[in-house]
Amino acid sequence: MAYTAMSGHGTTAGDDPLQTAVWRLRSRGCWSDAAALLEPRAAADAAFAVHRAALLTERCLYTEAGWDEAEDALRTAEALARSDDERGAAACERGYLAYASTLLGVRDRADEARAALGRAAALIGPEGRGRPLLDFRRGLLAENLADAPHAALAAYRRAHAGATAHGDQLLLSFTWRHLAGLSLRDGEPAEARHGFSESLRIREELGYLVGTAPALAALADVSDEPEATRLRGEAVRLFRLLGGVPTWLAALASAET
Repeated sequence: MAYTAMSGHGTTAGDDPLQTAVWRLRSRGCWSDAAALLEPRAAADAAFAVHRAALLTERCLYTEAGWDEAEDALRTAEALARSDDERGAAACERGYLAYASTLLGVRDRADEARAALGRAAALIGPEGRGRPLLDFRRGLLAENLADAPHAALAAYRRAHAGATAHGDQLLLSFTWRHLAGLSLRDGEPAEARHGFSESLRIREELGYLVGTAPALAALADVSDEPEATRLRGEAVRLFRLLGGVPTWLAALASAET
């Protein structure tokens, strides 16, 4: 399985103090608290409403809970959207929530995910700031729901190039990770190791703690001993420190006890 999250705000110096506070909470897996900070603005501003919905969708992915609250937040974002960019951003989140539900076996919403991301593609221009994230999510659908690795590779490469152009380091950590996964699938462990290492490096530099444990575990899978054992041990310690998220690392933690 592959897991990801929205591209973020608040990760660079000079960002709005509210976004920085939201990022600090989000990076530690405190999605509800982060969403609460945005709630006053999200009630009337589409951009903040989309951001809040994205936070709650990420919580679903990492905890496998909170689906109804994420759905409610997304409906608010959709109702507030007025411009093509706002409608496109909301559609992108709609597609991602439906993808997450399908991936985690909550409910099969694959058709909804494809339709929503297709709608987002019609609304977000090729040079739009939201396009790299959209391309990445379309890659996830291709890889994990359609079993179309070649289409996924093309989408991930577009997302990687766009994230580089926009300076979106968090998204780059995801594109590196998923490009590495495809390299491993194609029998290229050295290429995979490089991609997983870059993903881990960026997440550590950003302080994205909730995403660091999965990055450590992924790198461990392509590392030799004793480095692999060390990386898995770090991943498990961080998983426990954060209260058992992301949930998909529970099996690794059990194996390490």
